[in-house]
Order: sequence, then structure tokens, then C-alpha cells
Amino acid sequence: MKRILIDYKKLDHKVAAKLIDSYPDGYGDDDMITIKKPNGEVIEAVEVKTADTIYMVKISKSLSSFMANFEETIEKELDKELVASEFEADSFEGIVSPSEEIEDDDQY
Repeated sequence: MKRILIDYKKLDHKVAAKLIDSYPDGYGDDDMITIKKPNGEVIEAVEVKTADTIYMVKISKSLSSFMANFEETIEKELDKELVASEFEADSFEGIVSPSEEIEDDDQY
């Protein structure tokens, strides 16, 4: 099984959702793992397990805010994708732009 040390900002949506599911009430001292890097830097992380990988998600001040607002953020992103898909280029077929209407009026 792979172990990956990662910042929460780089998590894909599935792993981020798993993080939220793993710690629905937030994380506490018992959930934190301390990692000491070879250069002496100490990093605190929480663990998120998938079928083939253990993600060690670095704890930062903004992680708790991210976790608290995750559902709202995902909903906004999905809404943006839905609106964008409704306005694909082929959906404008047959619509006349204002400049084309002016040109047509000049021909009469």
C-alpha cells in the first residue's frame, strides 16, 4: 500500500470527500499523526485510507475551514459545471446575434 503525504488543496474530490466522511465532526489530537522529515521539520497530518493508498493529509489552519465548507464548495462547483454544459457552442445554433440583425436590416 502506498503512503502519500499531501496538502488538502491537492486532493481530488473523491479523496476529499473520504476525508470529510472519515472526520465528520472534525479531527482531534488522537487523530493526528506527527511526521518528522529528514530536515528536522515536523508535520502533523490526518490519515485517509483508500483501497490502495494511505493519504497523510497535512494539517494547516485552513484545513478545518475547508472541511467545514466542503459540501457548500462542491455544490457551487457542480452548479458551475451544470450551467457551463447548458451553454455549449452547439446550443447557440440558429440564434442571430445583434450585429447580424443590423446587417439584415441594412439590406432592405
